[in-house]
Amino acid sequence: MMCRMNRQYDILLVGAGPLGLEVAVGLKKAGLDYVHVEAGQIGATMGWWATGTRWFSSNDRIAIAGVPLVTPGQEKASREEYLAYLRSVVEQFDLQIQTYRRVVGIERQGDVFHVTVQSALQPEALPETVTARRIILATGGTEKPNLLNIPGEDLGHVSHYFRDPHAYFRKRVLIVGGRNSAVEAALRCHRAGANVTFSYRRDTIDKESIKYWLYPEFIALCKTGKITAHWHTLPTRITPEAVTLQNGDGTTLDVSADFVLLLTGYCADMSLCAMAGVTLEGERQTPTFDPETMQTNVPGVYVAGTAVAGTQHGYKVFLENCHVHVERIVAHLSGQPVHVAETKFDRPET
Repeated sequence: MMCRMNRQYDILLVGAGPLGLEVAVGLKKAGLDYVHVEAGQIGATMGWWATGTRWFSSNDRIAIAGVPLVTPGQEKASREEYLAYLRSVVEQFDLQIQTYRRVVGIERQGDVFHVTVQSALQPEALPETVTARRIILATGGTEKPNLLNIPGEDLGHVSHYFRDPHAYFRKRVLIVGGRNSAVEAALRCHRAGANVTFSYRRDTIDKESIKYWLYPEFIALCKTGKITAHWHTLPTRITPEAVTLQNGDGTTLDVSADFVLLLTGYCADMSLCAMAGVTLEGERQTPTFDPETMQTNVPGVYVAGTAVAGTQHGYKVFLENCHVHVERIVAHLSGQPVHVAETKFDRPET
């Protein structure tokens, strides 16, 4: 592949979610030479959250870089409030981030990495090569949806993302899933006047894994039949008119639907770790790293944020327990001793 050459940096930071921005602040404060790239816009994952979605975590736990997160009524931050907060952090520290630039290749030559970067806005343009001695991968853990791999999953009325409940007013919506995203979508579509049907592979949802303010209302609506719930069912086929659900006993039923929301979770994209030569363990592709420094088995390559857990099924690694990664990485890159103790989240299950 032909590429345009770019200047050499000491550090390449990939990813501008909350933790990526916090790492950038740490690098800048330490006076380290770095370049920062992001495949989309800052906070890209929250970009596909539905409007008005609120964080599960309290504001103090998701605040970054020592900047307080304040909401008008002291309630948990909404998607819009948090994205505005991230923009304010970028402005406050004057962070220079090359957004809409996706890393598509990493090759090590001697003691440097040659990283191929492609413009997401101009995919026809010639890629550039950035040369760096060290790489920090803060790429998150929910890059793409878990696919069911069933017929009809790619139809136009089917989506793995819930965006605006208004779109489903007076329409029949089938929602598949059993965690926060599915439950919240079911409630908000119902409130917006949609005819909601809910399908989940288990006999009920886990109360402990659902936002406490959503669970009672959702269960009450299911019990009264205002939301039709098909427990212990799996979708096996989607057509333009209906979805075939398979019951636990092997029987099937067809549910008519104008829209289908497959909210079955999201997986991490660990391809950059693989390109860099990082050892990925197990089905979840958990990267191998030293929890004291966050350096992987490849010298000069670090992981930060929820990417340290690969794809999580039972979420244990969140933004709030990843803040310690920043101090560890910056200290190691600066040649300083690390004083942050290991936590129970430092060795994710594989």
